[in-house]
Amino acid sequence: MSTLRLYVGTYTQKMGHVPGQPAEGIYLYHFEAESGALARVGVTPGVDNPSYLAFHPTRRFLYTSNETPRNDGVSAFAINAADGSLSPLNRQPAHGSAACFVSVDQSGRYLLCANYGGGNVVMYPIQEDGSLGEVCANIPHTGYGPDPARQAMSHAHSIFLSPDNRFAMSCDLGLDKVIVYRLDLEGGAEHSGKLIPHSTALLPEGAGPRHLDFHPNGRFVYVIGELGGSLTAFAWDAAAGQLSALETLSTLPEGYSGRQACADVHVHPSGRFLYGSNRFQDSIVIYRIDPESGRLSLVGHEPVRGKTPRNFAIDPSGQFLLAANQDSGNIVTFRIDPQTGGLSYLGSVECAAPVCLKF
Repeated sequence: MSTLRLYVGTYTQKMGHVPGQPAEGIYLYHFEAESGALARVGVTPGVDNPSYLAFHPTRRFLYTSNETPRNDGVSAFAINAADGSLSPLNRQPAHGSAACFVSVDQSGRYLLCANYGGGNVVMYPIQEDGSLGEVCANIPHTGYGPDPARQAMSHAHSIFLSPDNRFAMSCDLGLDKVIVYRLDLEGGAEHSGKLIPHSTALLPEGAGPRHLDFHPNGRFVYVIGELGGSLTAFAWDAAAGQLSALETLSTLPEGYSGRQACADVHVHPSGRFLYGSNRFQDSIVIYRIDPESGRLSLVGHEPVRGKTPRNFAIDPSGQFLLAANQDSGNIVTFRIDPQTGGLSYLGSVECAAPVCLKF
């Protein structure tokens, strides 16, 4: 039976938005690829709030944001090929507050970080041994959004790479924008890459864009709006580096009137379905994707059997979806129906404050 490794980022400290039991660090689980069974095998303790994880393309190194109240940073680890355990390499300052997202460019030369509180995106060179060099780019986002409570300033919530590795795209919750940067991997000198502002896509007022995902065909991008309980489909012009809005749909069931706060979004590997997580309403929303237009049609909502689903992950085979329920302290596994995209509950395992799942 084939076994995959699943790394889980968590909150190790109590914070205003983390009311549950703090975790110990980065957890490692074994995932049985045929049955969907999940079992914890270890933990890397002493890591400050590893709230988002990213792998190096070689799978030899793992990186995390350290989303702490006062000493935000990004950390690098070496992955033991034999057992998956992590060995710390180094840590760099985040150069902003509430470091909440990290990604690695496809060449494996640079780490990118989004700082929610600082409203900026940062770029670090990756050394030969996997450790992080000093920051080589630090770009502040400027402006104001419509909501004085959550959008009184910029809040860079994520930064993703385009499939061709030419662009980096940052969802800014405070500005209701996706800001597209041209990725300069050379920068005029060794390990001095740059993020060059290129274009901007505007979302509906109050949407609060948080995360995005590309369709496997590279023609469409889907952005989930945390504050608006919404999902916006865009057409992506890879040559021009431009996003064009197609439509915006609600992620919530008809008639729902409670608090809305979306978190994560993923396209199924087949390109046929799209999934998004609804915190507080505690569900995964499911859409069918029209392959020609990129537009969406609602399939339904699946309860997550827990509280506050944050990040979720689809296994590489596309057979299973795993949801990280932050406030109930569990990871729930669903089997994906390949014909309808629907989810069938399989089981749940305990995990304190899980917020990021990476196979």
